[in-house]
Amino acid sequence: MKILWILPYLPWPMTSGGKTRQFHLLRTLSERGHRITLLVQSKTEADAATRAALEPWLERLIVVPRRPLKHPLTVLAGLFAPWPLLTTVNGVSRPLRRQFEQLLSEPWDVIQVEHSYSLQPYLPVLQRAGRDFVLTEHNLESSLGGATYDRFPAWASLFVRYDQWRCRQWERKAFDAARQVVAVTETDARAMRQLTRTPVEVVVNGVDSRSFAEVTADSQGQRVLFVGNYEYAPNLDAVQWLLDEIFPQVWRHCPDARLAVAGYALPDSWAERWSDSRIEWVGFVPDLPRLQSRCALFVAPLRQGGGSKLKVLEAMAAGLPLVSTGQGASGLAVRDGEHYLAGDDAQALAAALVRLLLEPALAARLAAAARLYARQHHDWAVAGDELEQIYRTLPFTQEHPACV
Repeated sequence: MKILWILPYLPWPMTSGGKTRQFHLLRTLSERGHRITLLVQSKTEADAATRAALEPWLERLIVVPRRPLKHPLTVLAGLFAPWPLLTTVNGVSRPLRRQFEQLLSEPWDVIQVEHSYSLQPYLPVLQRAGRDFVLTEHNLESSLGGATYDRFPAWASLFVRYDQWRCRQWERKAFDAARQVVAVTETDARAMRQLTRTPVEVVVNGVDSRSFAEVTADSQGQRVLFVGNYEYAPNLDAVQWLLDEIFPQVWRHCPDARLAVAGYALPDSWAERWSDSRIEWVGFVPDLPRLQSRCALFVAPLRQGGGSKLKVLEAMAAGLPLVSTGQGASGLAVRDGEHYLAGDDAQALAAALVRLLLEPALAARLAAAARLYARQHHDWAVAGDELEQIYRTLPFTQEHPACV
């Protein structure tokens, strides 16, 4: 198939779960012979390393710069436009609309738009042309009020409620306009079906099982790993909860335990706020398997967010025993005591971490079951199969049966 794939960010380097999903789905579809043009609006330029990573999987990479976050147009639209704040940040772009109008003059078997918040520049053009499109929603944004708005001051509460209302209205409009909506978990899909009559199907988040197959957890060590993108509020909350409430309890029983905090955009202030030498501020790691092999466990103390967590899948695929909240394991068909140990308060999570640090046989059994689950149900090949199956049902691919 000839696919026009549209993103509000460059999917390289893979500094977030969303970018990881995009890169591997593009790679998987390209390996199966599909011809993909990637249209990206990005706040960063596509440097040589980014192009070297992406262009082997693409027919074309087209990058349109995104205006600065504090641009007057963004501020005015954020206050007065009918779209939610996140949509105005990524929308109201004349250069992007013009580029899309040129691309739309070409024949496409599939037009795929990632995230409803990125749809605004394209929707009027698509509707005027009468063109169908697939819309993938990684999280139901209107349900993420705590994650999206927690940095707003208390005096902005009226604006927050207004913006949440705009978000719900925009989601319904975006879902209704699409030919097909794609969710990443069945829980999210059920919620989306309450908002629209458009069919909603699931394409699971995945993991590159090959990359993690040779990782062996350090069962004799005491290092616990957390990975996140710290531009995303739920990951900020997770680390703060870990260090304020969970790990002080762990250290009472396992004083030699260490916590490695890895990931993109690690706040500089954290090293001063939590100065304990048992905390390792790792930052972004391009070679995650190497770090995983130095760790005994993975912890996912997430209290906010949606979808399924790629960091959790990667830990499972690497054979790292997992301790997680229900939110951390959301969207996965894993069971407490069979694939991981669960806890939804600080005391339960600390107790689970202590137990696995002190019982390596139990840790190894859970890790083996989790690794098998990730390989069988969440390899990117599985996600690619699900997406191709959706494409085969679309009316615009039926017009070109040779493409499928």
